[in-house]
Amino acid sequence: MAAWLARRLARAGVHYAWVMAAVTFLVMLSTAAAMGLPGVLIVPLEQAMGWSAADISGPLALRLMLFGLTAPFAAALLQRFGLRRVVFAALILIIAGLTLAAFATRLWQIWLGWGVMVGLGTGMTAIVLGATVANRWFVARRGLVVGMLTASTATGQLLFLPIAAFLATHLGWRAAVMPAAGICVFAGTLMLVFGRDHPGEIGLPAYGESLVEPPPENRGNPARAALVTLADASVSPMFWMLFFTFFVCGLSTNGLVQTHFIPLCHDFGLPEVTAASMLAAIGVFDFIGTIFSGWLTDRFDSRFLLGWYYGLRGLSLLWLPSSNFTFYGLSLFAVFYGLDWVATVPPTVRLSGATFGRERAGMVFGWVFMAHQLGAAVAAYGGGLSRSLTASYLPAFYTAGIACLLASLAALMVKARRVPAIA
Repeated sequence: MAAWLARRLARAGVHYAWVMAAVTFLVMLSTAAAMGLPGVLIVPLEQAMGWSAADISGPLALRLMLFGLTAPFAAALLQRFGLRRVVFAALILIIAGLTLAAFATRLWQIWLGWGVMVGLGTGMTAIVLGATVANRWFVARRGLVVGMLTASTATGQLLFLPIAAFLATHLGWRAAVMPAAGICVFAGTLMLVFGRDHPGEIGLPAYGESLVEPPPENRGNPARAALVTLADASVSPMFWMLFFTFFVCGLSTNGLVQTHFIPLCHDFGLPEVTAASMLAAIGVFDFIGTIFSGWLTDRFDSRFLLGWYYGLRGLSLLWLPSSNFTFYGLSLFAVFYGLDWVATVPPTVRLSGATFGRERAGMVFGWVFMAHQLGAAVAAYGGGLSRSLTASYLPAFYTAGIACLLASLAALMVKARRVPAIA
């Protein structure tokens, strides 16, 4: 099917790389929906099962931590075994984890389903997958493609939340799990039918190149390749700047806002469906902002962009309590914060490739993305702990805002230097 479709599209002047981008977009959208789903179910789980916010935040933090820890090894697995095999295995794991969680009656089942299985499965199909596809299939328009695929991740995490909140309110929290599982099945089917690991498999050059390169032979140990890449990259100040800033990125986005925004609004009297709709609005503006960030990344210094993005995000988080959680105040927050949700990814991927080389960019970014999810895990658990100990989420949101301002300074201070390739 892929070879036939590639020939038909070529006659119309369309490169098959755009099909791969579209299929990857849907895969990342569906797995992100599975990843973001638990954020809307904290309050229903508290009410239905009698568990505290801290109890539920534990497996959600584990999910985010495994999501990040898997990333560098996922990049190596993608390189060793190919896109289709890894994506198919990951989607099977996600669907099984969602099913287990949907029928859970004990907290340990939530730990296993959402914490372990969904965490590992989504980690294998996260932003690292998008970075790998962009680097492998695109030379021209790479920043734009990274922006589009990144937008799918954040948008998928947020766009399905109103549906899940509606189902949880009217049919119970277990029914809210099913739509995410269904879209994962659909995306996996498309990847099996139309996905290809490398443009050379169907006789094409990468988009923007004229020479067809054969698929590389990758017979090494994926774990060793990932660890060697980490050892080589860790000598560069750029790596540690990216590591720190992406830690803050995770801390201030899916770890805190995605996980705890709905119960925060609930504490101030907003219904879950209304709060979930605000998160969906953030997802819509994120889609616009991240694609625009990809366009800017192809044209401006990525360090300058990161400095602006983190600074504006920090100011929006510090302003959030001043919104008084009215419809208009939260709408203003959704616009400014949403435009900046994951706009940091395209310049971060660009700096990874420019500093460490095209071949190692995926695995270097995998380690940087691990920092993102470690920060998310800290915020996911820390937000729930803050609410349990102080009866308020606000200390966690103020802390995240200050951390973003520090990340802005770090991005502007580091100097860009190319790291030589391993001999």
